[in-house]
Amino acid sequence: MQISLIAVGQKMPAWVNQGYEEYARRMPPECQLHLIEIPLAKRSKGSDVSRSMSKEGEQMLAAIKKDSLVVAMEVSGRPWSTGQLADQLTDWLQSGRNIALLVGGPEGMAPACLNKADHKWSLSNLTLPHPLVRIVIAEQLYRAVSILKNHPYHK
Repeated sequence: MQISLIAVGQKMPAWVNQGYEEYARRMPPECQLHLIEIPLAKRSKGSDVSRSMSKEGEQMLAAIKKDSLVVAMEVSGRPWSTGQLADQLTDWLQSGRNIALLVGGPEGMAPACLNKADHKWSLSNLTLPHPLVRIVIAEQLYRAVSILKNHPYHK
C-alpha cells in the first residue's frame, strides 16, 4: 500500500520539507508515504477564487491513483484520535488499496474533491497553516504505525 499526500502548494520553507521528510522516511515499506505537490492556482486582485479552487481540485483528482481510497482533510470532517487512526491504518492495510490524502489550498478544497472523498478527516478545530498540516499528517501516520508495531515512539 502506498499513501499519497496530495497537497496544494509548492516551494515550502526548508523547515516544512525537513519535518515532513523526517516522518515520511520512517514509514515502513508496507505503507510508504509520498508527497505530491499541486501548484497553487494564480490569484490576483479580483480573480475568481472558485475557479482557482476548481483548477487545483482537477489537478488533485488527476493525481489520485486508480482505485485509491480517498481521504479529504476537512475541518468539518471526523476527528480521529491517534488510536482511531491506527485502527483506520489497519483497515487500509488489510484492504490492499492505495490511500490518497487530500489537502486543499488557502481557501479550502474544491467541492469535486470533497465529493470524491470516502472519508473526511479533521486534524483539529483550529485552523492550521497548510504547510504545517503536511508535517502533522506525516507524524500522526508514523505514530499510528508505531502503535501497530508496538514501537515505543507512541508513548
